[in-house]
This record gives sequence, C-alpha cells and structure tokens, in this order.
Amino acid sequence: MEKLLQTGTTTVGLTVQNAVIMGTERRVTMDHFIAHKDGKKLHQIDTHAAMTIAGLVGDAQVLVRYMKAELELYRMQRKFNMPIDAAATLLSNILNQSKYYPYMVQLLVGGFDGKPHLYSVDAAGGAVEDVYVSTGSGSPFVYGVLESMYSKDMKLDDAIDMVIRGITAAKSRDSASGGMIDIATITATDGFKQIPEEDILARIKKLKLNL
Repeated sequence: MEKLLQTGTTTVGLTVQNAVIMGTERRVTMDHFIAHKDGKKLHQIDTHAAMTIAGLVGDAQVLVRYMKAELELYRMQRKFNMPIDAAATLLSNILNQSKYYPYMVQLLVGGFDGKPHLYSVDAAGGAVEDVYVSTGSGSPFVYGVLESMYSKDMKLDDAIDMVIRGITAAKSRDSASGGMIDIATITATDGFKQIPEEDILARIKKLKLNL
C-alpha cells in the first residue's frame, strides 16, 4: 500500500544571503484520493542540512533514512558536517545507480556550510544547484510567485512570507496540494530550525491568505 501512496505535492526551496528556506504542504494523494492530510515532506538530515520529498512515499522515506545515516556517520568520523555539494552528489550517486529500477522521486537538498546551498535532484540522479526551486505538481504556481518576488538580497523574514505565498497559491489551484504548511530555515548560527505551526498560522493571517 505504501508504494502506491504518491505525493502530488508542492515543495519549495530558496537561498538568501545567509540562509536557506525550505517549505512544503502536507497533503498525500493516491491518484485522486487524499490518502493522508498530514504527511511529512520536510526532513532534517543533518545539523545544517534538510531534504524535501515529492514522489512515491516509500521510495522517498528510504532515501531520507539513507541520507540521515550517511551524514551522521560522516560527522562522527570527521568531526565536521558533510559539505552540501557532497551530500547532493551522494544522493545523486544513489539515484543514478538505481536508474534502471528507479526511485520515483523528485528531491530538494539544502543547507549551510559557510554559505547557503540548494540542489534539485531528479530520479535519474541529476543534481542542479539553484537559488530557488520548486518541485511537484504545484510547482508551476509557486514559480509564478518566485519569479515576480524573489531577490537574493531579500531579508529572511520576507523570504519566509514569500514561501508561504507560493505554497498557498499552489494549494489554491493544485488539487494534489493542501493542508498545513511546514517551513524550516537553515543558518550558520541556528542550524536547522523548524518554524512553529502557530507562527506560520500567524503569518498566513497577517498576509490575509487562506489556509
């Protein structure tokens, strides 16, 4: 059953001067059926790194477990975190080695290792670094917001609001995206920091958006 659960999904990642912001909604679908309303699609994989998942839930969860284990082992052995480009390459290699029986996923890997990094990684192992990216069926609606509002010099607080606007736009038009929004920031000082649900609800109210 788990292999059939498929996230239509909206995920977003972007970088600003000294931070990475990553966000998702929570709806999990199986064709046109809403299989779960509170799916976890945003995962911490190291003290300063995170992943978002889109695709088959079983495949994505296995990859999250692989990455958590590998990055923790690297940190324990070397006493410092794996660089984000190395983490993206590791995930890319895992996916590429299975391309003839692929993991059906589309992933974002982001983090801070002296500066912010964000990678989009596809099912065949292609990894592309960018300043902002969105995946899943709701991504076209998110890009409409990102293209018009994003600036690399924008403040962290404004970038969080922009992610909320983008995901909300996707939820309004994409039937496979819905539910509560999860957002995390990654910075040098705080590492991975999930924004509390009540703070996100307050921002949604302030922006006069519909949940």
